[in-house]
Amino acid sequence: MDDQLAANQSNWQDRVPIHMTSRFYDVERWLSSERMPRERERAMIGDPAGKSLVQLQCHIGLETLEWARAGAQVTGVDFSPAAIDAARTLAARTGLSSRATFVCSDVYDADVALGDVTFDIVYVSIGSLGWLPDIARWAKVAANLLSAGGTLFIHDVHPFSSCLDDEGERVVYGYFEDPEHPFVSDEDSTYTDGGRLTHVRTYEWNHALGEIIQALLDEGLIIDALHEHDWTYFHQFPWLAETKGVWRTPDGRPRLPLSFTVLAHAPRVR
Repeated sequence: MDDQLAANQSNWQDRVPIHMTSRFYDVERWLSSERMPRERERAMIGDPAGKSLVQLQCHIGLETLEWARAGAQVTGVDFSPAAIDAARTLAARTGLSSRATFVCSDVYDADVALGDVTFDIVYVSIGSLGWLPDIARWAKVAANLLSAGGTLFIHDVHPFSSCLDDEGERVVYGYFEDPEHPFVSDEDSTYTDGGRLTHVRTYEWNHALGEIIQALLDEGLIIDALHEHDWTYFHQFPWLAETKGVWRTPDGRPRLPLSFTVLAHAPRVR
């Protein structure tokens, strides 16, 4: 792991205890509500019962465990040992340990760390790809993890919205991938409520939508759907309005792409 990714790992280590007690994740309520995967995601992915699923960059494992509740045999991968420890604890508290495995690994090494096992579903959730400098290298790992005919699902931050300043008013960052010039931040807070971070330096990279799709095509995957959304799951800009559990562009403002969804699959003969 190079110095930039190591800095990110230290930052995410700091985030885990903050996130575990934050109102944003509301872990105790999540535990009591026995929350299932989001309906829009289940509609695209299909019934996960009896299937194997791996979530890349799973953080503390809430989404991973939701898929286990829905009947999948799940594996979560994350580079933060603290996050993996938290995910394993939550698996035990939910009684899902027999259906859930959590592995500490950098995402670029996930296919090796998992012992060349393949999965029916590779799941990537919002806030994942921007932490990676090389989207082509990531796509190779995702493709290697897919069983023949397996499904790749991505829902992530739209790269156009990542070009905007914190107020969402001006384009200040580049749209296209530039591994040599990441976005550098020294924020001592995270996107949730709670405490302050000790390791503040982070590095992020933007990846154009075309670059993401082309990386998947180069690995032989077949694109089934691509959707751009004027909503997201977090309060990305001050002017967004919360409606039915998502944050949307309000009336009177131009509708901007805030997130996107990709559904792809591996050929049945590889």
